[in-house]
Amino acid sequence: MRKNLTQLDKKYVWHPFTQMRDWLREDPLIVKEGRGVYLKDMHGRWFIDGVSSLWVNVHGHRNKEIDSAVKKQLGKIAHSTFLGLSHEKAILLARQLIGIVPPGLNKVFYSDNGSTSVEIALKMCFQYWRHKGMAGKTKFIYFNNSYHGDTVGSVSVGGINLFHNIYKPLLFGSYMAGFCEKKLETLLKRHHKKIAALIIEPLIQGAGGMLLCPSGFLKKARLLCSRYDILFIADEVATGFGRTGKMFACEHEKVRPDVMCLGKGITGGYLPLAATITSDKIYRAFLGYYGHKKTFFHGHSYTANPLACSAALANLKIFKKEKTLQKLKPKINYLKIQLKVFQGLKNVKEVRQLGFMVGIELIKNKKAGTPYHWEERIGLKVVNEARKRGAILRPLGNVIVLMPALNISMNTLKKLLKITYQSIVSATGNVK
Repeated sequence: MRKNLTQLDKKYVWHPFTQMRDWLREDPLIVKEGRGVYLKDMHGRWFIDGVSSLWVNVHGHRNKEIDSAVKKQLGKIAHSTFLGLSHEKAILLARQLIGIVPPGLNKVFYSDNGSTSVEIALKMCFQYWRHKGMAGKTKFIYFNNSYHGDTVGSVSVGGINLFHNIYKPLLFGSYMAGFCEKKLETLLKRHHKKIAALIIEPLIQGAGGMLLCPSGFLKKARLLCSRYDILFIADEVATGFGRTGKMFACEHEKVRPDVMCLGKGITGGYLPLAATITSDKIYRAFLGYYGHKKTFFHGHSYTANPLACSAALANLKIFKKEKTLQKLKPKINYLKIQLKVFQGLKNVKEVRQLGFMVGIELIKNKKAGTPYHWEERIGLKVVNEARKRGAILRPLGNVIVLMPALNISMNTLKKLLKITYQSIVSATGNVK
């Protein structure tokens, strides 16, 4: 059966962000079971889930509270449309979300993944200005190396050439900025009458390579948007639900966005769900008589899925019950101290950390500043070494990402760091 599954996968499946020619030559890891922060493959081998199943798992796999919530809801109904109808779990979840997001965000619009939550935010901001009689405000500001999803709209505000350049003929035009306050203000001053909104990953760019935003920049960008009458979108899909040490990254600089995009960890990593949360100011612009056609004409088949909403409610309950954020602080501090050891490696250019989000950037020759070429696949080599040692990682090019579930024990975190260190040494062949 094991061999058959591998053959069937290679015959019928096309995997995302995967060069399938390489995949067909390799022996794929097929996950069979999860428990806590571990995953078991079909051969019975256990691995530390070092990237929380692509940054989504929050309290571990097979969490009793979330399992129970989903099972209980399954005994009632698995799904009902949210278009023209409502249901208990979505209503209760909306109330819970409004209670934890920054003040001023008061309305929840559900979807099913991070890309669509961003797509919705862009469309809302675009349509908002139409309703306000300012139809010329159609452009967006995004940042170099940013990533906001893979749908056409979200790619239009993406700044990673490797992912986005090929689709340029399909995209709408926007303004790309860097993390310089003066240059950003110049851009806003010159084009604010054309700009609908600015979108940013608060404090750290995930898929860009765990790149850190300069301290204070987020708050300054928010103030500039208010000054020049531009809506401010915070994409907290990757940074939300405790990843940075606070529930949301915006909290670090006390920023109140006009729109917040949530996804990934919202259900604890159980089921697809996302939310675009807006201010009353934006919501009210869509109110009108039926004939005015001010309705926000957007929706998804599985919007506000009851099973997913039940998982999300249980996820939030665990944060409070287990005091997850408080228990995370010593782990973040331990991580910060231990990561200094990686800086001594000859092939480590830089280590970047914000809370439980870590990027270890590799370089071919630190002294000469020579980078690894894409074709050398150094990130994938480190991942393969890690699997031999019992951990699952996923690189971003030459950057090794660590982002385990928040409930990882100190001993397991120590083991994950040891495996990562040994894997980098083995793949690069150099220590100091």
